[in-house]
Amino acid sequence: MGAHELAVRWAEALEGAVAPTLTRTQVERLLDGFGDRLIAAVQGTEDMTVAREAARALVAANYRDPLAVHRSVLVLCKDLVTDACPDPACADYWPVRDRAIELAAEFAAEFTAGLRNAALAEQETTLTAAMTAARDADARRQLSEARFQAIFEGASVGIGTVDITTGQVVDVNNAMAETLGVPAAQMPGRSVAEILGPSNIGEAFGLFQRLLSGEIDRFRFETQHTKPDGSHTIIDLSMTVVRDSEGEPRFLIGVTVDVTDRKKLADRLWYDAHHDSLTGLPNRLLFFDRLAAATGQVGVCYLDLDGFKEVNDRRGHTAGDQVLCEVAQRLRRALPPHGVAARLGGDEFIVLVESCSGREELDTVSDGLLAALHDPFDVAGLSVRVGASIGTALVDTDSTAVDELMHAVDTAMYRDKALRQGR
Repeated sequence: MGAHELAVRWAEALEGAVAPTLTRTQVERLLDGFGDRLIAAVQGTEDMTVAREAARALVAANYRDPLAVHRSVLVLCKDLVTDACPDPACADYWPVRDRAIELAAEFAAEFTAGLRNAALAEQETTLTAAMTAARDADARRQLSEARFQAIFEGASVGIGTVDITTGQVVDVNNAMAETLGVPAAQMPGRSVAEILGPSNIGEAFGLFQRLLSGEIDRFRFETQHTKPDGSHTIIDLSMTVVRDSEGEPRFLIGVTVDVTDRKKLADRLWYDAHHDSLTGLPNRLLFFDRLAAATGQVGVCYLDLDGFKEVNDRRGHTAGDQVLCEVAQRLRRALPPHGVAARLGGDEFIVLVESCSGREELDTVSDGLLAALHDPFDVAGLSVRVGASIGTALVDTDSTAVDELMHAVDTAMYRDKALRQGR
């Protein structure tokens, strides 16, 4: 499968997502422009910016459905890997796979940002139109009222107006009622604080008071909202003072956007980009983020499985994957409360012990990890033994660079492996 076949497969995967105005042929032609560069990126000869360019191109082509991200990530993590490295047993398979995951993460991040910018652009356009209509009310009252009413009722974002003197709601559209979970007919004449309820008002109360007092002209923030029926959403809430031609405040206008699905998508994409897809453990990227953020004295245990290659060679990769998953589960169970286990790739695992009290605790953790892997593994009814070589290091993060730490544990692990093989 070459670059063009990848584009065809990708376009086919996008079928059923909220469709742009492009034809299938045009979509294939659009994606065809990125095929060779994407393949080169997973092979390590092209940088990752091509993923962001592809994401921007799809958003620009009016792909606004999160389903398009989901299916594109699958193509990048599966079809692209198969194209670049058809044989999972080849030496380049894992590096290609890791780069494909990173490529998918770059694509997802840019696509998510594009969705957010598109939603915010619509929100900003709606708000600007509403404010413009209000400022022209005296000169062209009837026309501007008709325009505002059309925008107000037909907008896909929630819009509400508030009396600036009383702080009570004047009117809301159906989108606002749906976002807040309160019928539109029940909002006029009530205060914003009363409508939102004590569990939601939080940060908004202080900002709203500053808005009413004239200290600020607008505010905007993202917050979790609990509806009266108990369901939870995440909303993007903004409120602005609308002034007349003489600069006097006339009323407040609030705009809400339900960003729950987008936030869930972003969280899921972040999780996928920071965790190993096979074992569910944190991956290399997340581990080094945790290590870089650690303070004080930490312990690190670097494990390399012994005999794992034989499992793959004799039992096949499915059996090997089963062993890796079981190893991950055993390591999780053996961790201390302040420990983090991650898979670096292949048969390499690493454990971070934050706030480690000293060498005695680190040795206890190391012994526990080795003990957890001592018992044989059950693979399709067959008993398989896989040992491990382990290197440990106890360092002060304030005075030791990450590279020095990793060199120390890597050296210790190979020393342990050599000792085991020499027995």
